[in-house]
Amino acid sequence: MGDFDKSRQQVLARIAEALHAVGRPAGACQLLAVSKTFPAEAVREVYALGQRAFGENYVQELAEKAAQLGDLPELEWHFIGPLQSNKTRVVAETAHWVHSIDRLKIAERLSDQRPATLAPLNVCIQVNVSGEESKSGCAITEAQALAHAIARLPNLRLRGLMCIPEPTADLAVLGDRFAQLRKLQQSLIQQGLPLDTLSMGMSADLETAIAAGATLVRVGTALFGARTYPSPS
Repeated sequence: MGDFDKSRQQVLARIAEALHAVGRPAGACQLLAVSKTFPAEAVREVYALGQRAFGENYVQELAEKAAQLGDLPELEWHFIGPLQSNKTRVVAETAHWVHSIDRLKIAERLSDQRPATLAPLNVCIQVNVSGEESKSGCAITEAQALAHAIARLPNLRLRGLMCIPEPTADLAVLGDRFAQLRKLQQSLIQQGLPLDTLSMGMSADLETAIAAGATLVRVGTALFGARTYPSPS
């Protein structure tokens, strides 16, 4: 637990310093601990340090960890990976947030499948800010119509926008991508949608994202360590 504690404190210090550097108030950006590929016990250890929000990319992994950690009362699950329509029910029944909605069909299924006993599901629209055909996310030009349609769904609460820019060491390019998402958020707010969340920035670029207005950074490697993926059989 000592290693996780040190890593978490370092990440929180980076967030605090980045906020201070651009004159944003302390606490204006939250940490989402991305626990994909790490065992439930690692989540339990980081939870014990005070972390409550955890992100998962894979539906089966989310379901398994949620079942194993059901005794943790304040644990908040964020689904941040690509979501296929045939797997929405598990997410609708398990997650507190979904960051990766990029088409209306997925949102409609999540709303229809959200149990009436649970609060509305917090959702973000994933926007393809880099325009890569291989990237998930709706086009910037489609985001406005999608946002207004999702805002009308009964069991969802549209909270904001998410992006995953193309991998690059060019911080100027990243800053521009993040600024595009911020500009889109401001436009939607002016149209009457109360969006309070910008989910952008990861371990390597969280400072750039915070400078552009991120309210939530998705950090895995800097918190849990390098991931090892199973070899394909």
